[in-house]
Amino acid sequence: MALFSFYNMRKPRQFDHKPIYWDPRKEALEERISKVKREMGIEEPLEEYKPHIKGTFIEGTSHLKKSVGRGEDARSRTYKNGRLILALVILILIAWYFFWK
Repeated sequence: MALFSFYNMRKPRQFDHKPIYWDPRKEALEERISKVKREMGIEEPLEEYKPHIKGTFIEGTSHLKKSVGRGEDARSRTYKNGRLILALVILILIAWYFFWK
């Protein structure tokens, strides 16, 4: 009985949201400044970062890196999955025919 007490019920924790101040004028000003810097050549354009991002997910996972190394693409993986599903359906039909019919 030590675990339950009807007289001293604990209150649930309250949600404590602290709003973050957002200044749309400051954000627009920073974006304009970075745009002018890119046009003047002081800052690197955003398009140059795309090649660095592309393919990093595949290099971070071992199973995708192996499949790319073997030359497999999404179409071949889909084809293999389809064959697997077809084989399972055939096996289930054979098992149903021999054991439950």
